[in-house]
Amino acid sequence: MNDRTPEQPGQPGQSGPPRPNIPFSPEQAGLPAWLFPAGFWAAVAALTLAVLVPRLAFLAVAWVMLVPVLAALWVAVTAWKRDRRLSVAALVALAGLGVVFLVKSWLA
Repeated sequence: MNDRTPEQPGQPGQSGPPRPNIPFSPEQAGLPAWLFPAGFWAAVAALTLAVLVPRLAFLAVAWVMLVPVLAALWVAVTAWKRDRRLSVAALVALAGLGVVFLVKSWLA
């Protein structure tokens, strides 16, 4: 008897049919499918309101900049136990954004 557990077909080093090509979905990246569309439509509404009330333009633009930051935070927090590399990548992206704002403040 073989004491090894059998490998699944399609794994490296195993002959057999290749794994099916699975289309990419936002959930695979740690994001719920509704996050970016909701942020986009909230931004459209905020920018439309800013056209009517120009004093709100700062808040509308801030929201547009905040949506990717919220997405990165979401990924960093929710994927920490499931995929640590993805969470670290999201945190590195946020740190890079922080460096950009820091250097920008030095140059201004």
